[in-house]
Amino acid sequence: MTMEHVKPRLFFTQEEYDRRLAKTRKAMQMKGVDVLICTEPANMAWLTGYDGWSFYVHQCVIVTMEGQPIWYGRTQDANGAKVTCYLDHENILSYPDHYVQSTERHPMDLLSAILIDKGFSSASIGLEMDNYYFSAAAYCSLLKHMPNAKFVDCNVLVHWQRAAKSEPELEMMRTAGRIVEAMHARIREHARPGLPKNELVAEIYDASLRGVEGIGGDYAAIVPLLPSGADASAPHLTWDDRPFKLGEGTFFEVAGSYHRYHCPLSRSVFMGKPTQQFLDAEKAVLEGMEAGLEMAKVGNVCEDIANAFFGVLKKYGIVKDNRTGYPIGLAYPPDWGEHTMSLRAGDRTVLEEGMTFHFMTGLWQDGWGLEITESIAIGTNGPECLANVPRELVIVD
Repeated sequence: MTMEHVKPRLFFTQEEYDRRLAKTRKAMQMKGVDVLICTEPANMAWLTGYDGWSFYVHQCVIVTMEGQPIWYGRTQDANGAKVTCYLDHENILSYPDHYVQSTERHPMDLLSAILIDKGFSSASIGLEMDNYYFSAAAYCSLLKHMPNAKFVDCNVLVHWQRAAKSEPELEMMRTAGRIVEAMHARIREHARPGLPKNELVAEIYDASLRGVEGIGGDYAAIVPLLPSGADASAPHLTWDDRPFKLGEGTFFEVAGSYHRYHCPLSRSVFMGKPTQQFLDAEKAVLEGMEAGLEMAKVGNVCEDIANAFFGVLKKYGIVKDNRTGYPIGLAYPPDWGEHTMSLRAGDRTVLEEGMTFHFMTGLWQDGWGLEITESIAIGTNGPECLANVPRELVIVD
């Protein structure tokens, strides 16, 4: 069978992709851009279905005001686009391998020539300027080869179109929630003093990939985070081969992932008798979470959730000097956040039905840390918790 006869492997209907493209074009029109170059892998997937671990080289999806988007990437990845994108093959364009990590030429040199050939030499072109996957060298190449074009920062333009999830997307996240439930069940089953951390991480990965009831899981955009004791005062440490110790608390921040849609969830485990400090923190976080969840409904704003949570912490004399949540959904490494809203004071973004957040109520204090979090979808009358894991400090004797 040749690639011309391969049917793309799509997880959404064509109507869903058409809806996304229409939303993006409307946002482009409001921004005053004719062409949008998306280098964020999640945006590429959301717009076209493209899914591959090729984001270590230059690639993008180009959206114009008419016709299908264009996938542009390395030649050896073009067949991956044919397998995963709904695009006609003439809209899958590539650059030869001698452009890869070359000191003499850049993939954006060729992309500039393609855009000029399509009549966009003087167009207003939107770029994701503060994106992990768009380099300074890529920008300089575009400036050099398209001197008559106007470049506009559209860094999170597509991210905002992704903010309110469709029902099919929510179903993906609910499935990811079932997977993260299995991951936390495995943690409860195996966590014990003396167990090397890497062995428990192997169990976490096993649960995340085996999935649930015949539904397989995918890799998450962030690796498991599980610092213990004083290390847990830092939120983003991973693991080593040291054993878990009595008298220490460990938080486990992990995510289930299904077709790249994420449901992060954190729980904390204490080995032995927990200190009063941990018990007091658990009480404050759980009470604060309930207060925040009461505000997580359509028509309220992001800071309503944050202010409710922080108000409870203040009552208990606890200081958390960082935001308490962020939007989640479709994601690739190195982050499962969507980089738009934040659950913090001052963010007046109005909550809409279908917006999804990791309500990150974690505390990272001097010498210890605790995380008990929820991933939620905003509803008319309140939030839907996307996973069902006992909301408590887990105590292991």
